[in-house]
Amino acid sequence: QVQLVESGGGLVQAGGSLRLSCAASGNIFSINTMGWYRQAPGKQRELVATITAGGSTNHADSVKGRFTISRDNAKNTVYLQMNSLKPKDTAVYYCNADINPAGWAGYYSYWGQGTQVTVSS
Repeated sequence: QVQLVESGGGLVQAGGSLRLSCAASGNIFSINTMGWYRQAPGKQRELVATITAGGSTNHADSVKGRFTISRDNAKNTVYLQMNSLKPKDTAVYYCNADINPAGWAGYYSYWGQGTQVTVSS
């Protein structure tokens, strides 16, 4: 059973920083792209950032220069360093990963349970 477990959310004042972590566990053969998405109340889920197994990154324009995605392949973990946080960054942040479970053919998309990030003004 493959699962993603996020941690690191919380309440922070505007201008502050948080670091989110997401660890993949279970019977995993390999992991391709990992990423972070977020969903604010009343809005659709949106892409925040992605990172390939080789380390190529993509960040949404709204977070460029403030957020940085990284990963530790040895730990099957992806991180999101969030600096200069703004109230509009308030959302539930979800981890996503394309995982090839051991003994299975192909990659499947897995989601974490989400972690709340609240930025006060």
